[in-house]
Amino acid sequence: MSETTSAAEATAPHRYTAQLAARIEAGWQDRWEREGTFEAPNPGGGELGGPEDVTSRPKKFIMDMFPYPSGAGLHVGHPLGYIATDVFGRFQRMTGHNVLHTLGFDAFGLPAEQYAVQTGTHPRITTEANITTMRAQLRRLGLAHDKRRSIATIDPEYYKWTQWIFLQIFNSWYDPEARGARPIAELVEQFASGARPTPDGRPWDALTAPERADVLGEYRLAYASESPVNWCPGLGTVLANEEVTADGRSERGNFPVFKSKLRQWMMRITAYADRLLDDLDALDWPEAIKLQQRNWIGRSEGARIDFPVHVTGDGDAAITVFTTRQDTLFGATYMVLAPEHDLVDGIVPDAWPEATHPVWTGGHATPAEAVAAYRKQAAAKSDVERQAEAKEKTGVFTGAFAVNPVSGELVPVFIADYVLMGYGTGAIMAVPAHDSRDFAFARAFELPMRCVVEPSDGRGQDTAEWPDAFDSYEARIVDSASDAISLDGLTVPEAKVAMTAWLGERGIGEGTVNYRLRDWLFSRQRYWGEPFPVVYDEEGVAHALPESMLPVQLPEVEDYSPRTFDPDDADTSPETPLSRNEDWVDVTLDLGDGPKRYRRETNTMPNWAGSCWYELRYLDPRNTEELVDPAVEAYWMGPREGQPAGGVDLYIGGAEHAVLHLLYARFWHKVLHDLGHVSSYEPFHKLYNQGMIQAYVYRDARGFPVPAAEVVERDGEYYFEGERVRRELGKMGKSLKNAVTPDEICAEYGADTLRLYEMAMGPLDVSRPWDTRAVVGSYRFLQRLWRNVVDEETGEVTVVDDEPAEETLRALHKAIDGIRTDMANLRFNTAIAKATELNNHVTKLERVPRQVAEAMVLLVAPLAPHVAEELWSRLGHTGSLTYADYPVADPALVQDETVTCVVQVKGKVKARLEVPPGIADAELEALALADEAVVAALGGAGIRKVIVRAPKLVNIVPA
Repeated sequence: MSETTSAAEATAPHRYTAQLAARIEAGWQDRWEREGTFEAPNPGGGELGGPEDVTSRPKKFIMDMFPYPSGAGLHVGHPLGYIATDVFGRFQRMTGHNVLHTLGFDAFGLPAEQYAVQTGTHPRITTEANITTMRAQLRRLGLAHDKRRSIATIDPEYYKWTQWIFLQIFNSWYDPEARGARPIAELVEQFASGARPTPDGRPWDALTAPERADVLGEYRLAYASESPVNWCPGLGTVLANEEVTADGRSERGNFPVFKSKLRQWMMRITAYADRLLDDLDALDWPEAIKLQQRNWIGRSEGARIDFPVHVTGDGDAAITVFTTRQDTLFGATYMVLAPEHDLVDGIVPDAWPEATHPVWTGGHATPAEAVAAYRKQAAAKSDVERQAEAKEKTGVFTGAFAVNPVSGELVPVFIADYVLMGYGTGAIMAVPAHDSRDFAFARAFELPMRCVVEPSDGRGQDTAEWPDAFDSYEARIVDSASDAISLDGLTVPEAKVAMTAWLGERGIGEGTVNYRLRDWLFSRQRYWGEPFPVVYDEEGVAHALPESMLPVQLPEVEDYSPRTFDPDDADTSPETPLSRNEDWVDVTLDLGDGPKRYRRETNTMPNWAGSCWYELRYLDPRNTEELVDPAVEAYWMGPREGQPAGGVDLYIGGAEHAVLHLLYARFWHKVLHDLGHVSSYEPFHKLYNQGMIQAYVYRDARGFPVPAAEVVERDGEYYFEGERVRRELGKMGKSLKNAVTPDEICAEYGADTLRLYEMAMGPLDVSRPWDTRAVVGSYRFLQRLWRNVVDEETGEVTVVDDEPAEETLRALHKAIDGIRTDMANLRFNTAIAKATELNNHVTKLERVPRQVAEAMVLLVAPLAPHVAEELWSRLGHTGSLTYADYPVADPALVQDETVTCVVQVKGKVKARLEVPPGIADAELEALALADEAVVAALGGAGIRKVIVRAPKLVNIVPA
């Protein structure tokens, strides 16, 4: 403590300082916890039930996106959203709402597992320690959470219900007619009764158990499938597409990722594609997030077309394509399959056909060699790399030819990496004259082009000199006629309709809808995740465990790491940590037909599983009998006026979760709705994306970050240890040496100052740079507020019971009106600006009226709750102000006594009048025409028109 500070405290021992703030904050946090101040009651009885007078209030369910408990702890950027939801929740309590606000932890994840691999420490130990640290940091901020409802995804009593939801999805199928999920038992009954035929027509009873399982697997919403996956040997696990970077490497660890075929659990999210699209319209979400979801789902209308392929010694096969340009079928001059396509191996001949173009072979002696080499090359690329527009087009000829069904022409079949199995059918008909990627490929491989859409840019129909493809929907079809059909002269839309009908009549195609969305890869080859509640019998058939056997808990293992491999070795397969625990894997169970030996699933669920439904567990966290009490879910999340889909009232989090978490959570919620477990059909009604607190990064000559706190500024330049460094704006983090912890700011200024500063930095949805030096402004605001109530020398309350002067009353009620509106609309920065203006006004008063002081304390209470509670108490109130009524403005005092009216003559300002806000048009016109300056400006001229916009404008047009 400096001598100056000591002297100041000696003369003003009751000044609001960091030390006083710390005592106040700790005291109120303890009291809130002791009294259960923020406990939100559920309707009805039970442990979380509450009084009817509270549950009859309008409800507000407010949520933050699940935090991951990192060992690094929090920096000041992390709490931005948490403080915002806390401010909003406190405001809602003060406006008469029953507010549910809590915070749990998304605690499964790779970082804890990797730390366990490095240290041998069980990931639960480190994760729980991190949770304890994070809870302490968040408590210090005074967040008004209902701690009874906090959960962690790693708790067995929580993931029991994650496993239970998985079983609901596994035991369901999507009925297109009902447009929703139904129990798989209904489908089995249809097969057994013959109401639905089996794929090969045999009776259901004639199928073996594995055959029945395979049939049902084609319908189940959770199913095991051998599919192309992103295999990361360096991590020893497969990854979802979203966990792979644009350059084909793992987001975690930066290892190469390869395409490989493995048997994995999948979620049939594609069945819900239309509903996931359509129901966005019912949500109050940022349009940018809705657009990202629409683009990710990627709905497109077109046609499925079958191209016959003659396969040597194997009869006939067909390549099925999906295209949105069936009108250009006459222009298809070659075909391309994705390298991973199942049909490739079956169509490759032993030798190259006669007269095969040398550039088609890739320099290989046989088609099989060319295909194998190219597949290995393509496996090392990410989907983003393969789709890059600027990259050189590569591929090889398979040696096979397909038949264009409309012209009868033979077209060569290639494999190329610009075609993905993840879109359409994994095969395309290439129309190089009218598609830029096909055009580039055709030029590289000297393939023919045929113009079938008449160019409207004057280039003519000879493609030899074309610089690029011509792609237009505003043109007519040409050179597209045969004995069977003619499209010549039709517009593109007309030709699409005609071709679709022709294909359907001949059974070689049909109109269809396609989606970019792929089924969700739901397996991970890791230890630290939820075990699957599934076992396999001796025939390999998967069996769902009964609810009585849940949760399936993780066993103790000696080695937490999946077996990893040379990061560049794509020809490897996963070996999971759980598979090495034979005592856990091989079990004897009675699943209803006597004790039998089974083998457990040794993959675990992805970390997304636990965060798909946590909003529901917040509602009823102690319920051991069901996922959530229906009455409780209906109260907090059920559909209501203005919220037809139901859901959480406000969900705040980062825009980076636009696709992954939000899409997955919506899918799970819809399945639960279809099966009757929840009344809402969307989990989150209103979504708000907060911005990011950024920080300056200082780099030395080598480009390495240096400690930001030790950088000094001189004449606009920055120096570290005497050496000049460059400054750039970026993220805040330990690795960039620019992290500032909330503990540091709380110690120096107090938690209320931190809260106030973060909310005042700018609009909540905009990123902004952190500036520790600017924090003092918020600190001084609180010191002035304190001085307006408390004498710094004596500690006595100094307010008086006098009636406020009219000027002060008007300033107060204008502030109330503006702040209340801003708080309701999450405009906390402008609310603070209005509070600051009012605070400054009151500071100039000789004596502060109690009415003004109490209103000011209530106005800032959601933003700075500790100091507000303390002042409220000192003003003589015994209870917490948490549920005190938020001030309401008197409309008569909000309006100014007069407003300035501008009077124009011929568009030029000639006078300014001070008039009452509610003045009538006729009275204002009369005043304007009588004004001396206006009379002089008219100079005796007549008046053609007077335009009155009371109370602020009169425009006079002379005759």
